[in-house]
Amino acid sequence: MIPFISPAFAEAAGAAPAGPSMYGQLIMLGGFVLIFWLLIWRPQSKRAKEHKNLLGNLTKGDEVVTTGGIVGKVVNTTDEFITLQVAENIELNFQKASVAASLPKGTIKAIK
Repeated sequence: MIPFISPAFAEAAGAAPAGPSMYGQLIMLGGFVLIFWLLIWRPQSKRAKEHKNLLGNLTKGDEVVTTGGIVGKVVNTTDEFITLQVAENIELNFQKASVAASLPKGTIKAIK
């Protein structure tokens, strides 16, 4: 033992450090779960629900934009696919999931 260290200091140094209690750890874990839910899971599920409603309400004549940026008018819909008229006599088939947003009526005429 080193002669300059007092016995009381040596005993305190050998004791295990007191950490946070079990309740403190549970509260911290609960806080992380709450933050994760508020910042990530809830907004993502809200966007997914809105997108599902958008796809379910697509009808003939709606003007939409795809995730690739193609704007067109819905000509035909099935369970999985839609047909968009992107120009005069040009129709393209897309999966419904590729529709990003519905546009107000008359948007296509305003862009041309």
